[in-house]
Amino acid sequence: MAGSGRRPEHRGPPELFYDEAEARKYTQNSRVVEIQAQMSERAVELLGLPEDRACLLLDVGCGSGLSGDYISEEGHYWIGMDISPAMLDVALEREVEGDLLLADVGHGIPFRPGMFDGCISISAVQWLCNADKKSHSPPKRLYRFFSTLYTALARGSRAVLQLYPENSEQLELITAQAMRAGFTGGMVVDYPNSAKAKKFFLCLFVGTSGTLPKGLGTECANEEPHQAKFTNERTRFRNVKGKSVKKSRDWILEKKERRRRQGKEVRADTKYTGRKRRPRF
Repeated sequence: MAGSGRRPEHRGPPELFYDEAEARKYTQNSRVVEIQAQMSERAVELLGLPEDRACLLLDVGCGSGLSGDYISEEGHYWIGMDISPAMLDVALEREVEGDLLLADVGHGIPFRPGMFDGCISISAVQWLCNADKKSHSPPKRLYRFFSTLYTALARGSRAVLQLYPENSEQLELITAQAMRAGFTGGMVVDYPNSAKAKKFFLCLFVGTSGTLPKGLGTECANEEPHQAKFTNERTRFRNVKGKSVKKSRDWILEKKERRRRQGKEVRADTKYTGRKRRPRF
């Protein structure tokens, strides 16, 4: 169930789609690597992890370990699950810092209760909506996944699952099975008005009903239980993909804003923030 930085086309089960050649091509694609890093950063941010200690996270559909790289950079530990042997082989070759498990999450999460401080998943959960075998029932596989994930997560923790739903029915199916398994929370949608930059993050709470985080690039709206309606309007200039140009003033201000929300110490914004300095001779 390898995650990817692109919207997947359903061409059979992920363990067959991501063969050795596809796994290597995917991991070496600079655009995919960049998008994966951005989505991993956002997913970890939405987890709301404590600042004073390292946490143990579960990465569902870890693939070749690109999302795990960001978790390690943030000083946390992780265990990754994936159904694709080829993807995990690439992860081993890359000597990722997390532990790896070859498994189909549709069969459940095989870890002891309360083991993880959080869970992320990048572009993987939508695979469970496909019936690749006659014995596969998407609702049953989704419920098995969510119910065992709920058990494996510590009380008060979160799971943040970035996904690419094919349609509203698929989105409703995924959300309904998560709520049935005991989770609360809802969908956080970043940049909902952008065709290319729009991203869905299913933000789930374990044992407590927390406040649903706000989506990026959205206007103020009323929130309803288990539903994504967000605020935090952003009107800065963006490139054609809906994102601020890297290293620009807008990009720097957004990064500083994210770090402030995480409770990190950040220098105050001034008229010199993001200004290019003249070269010294």
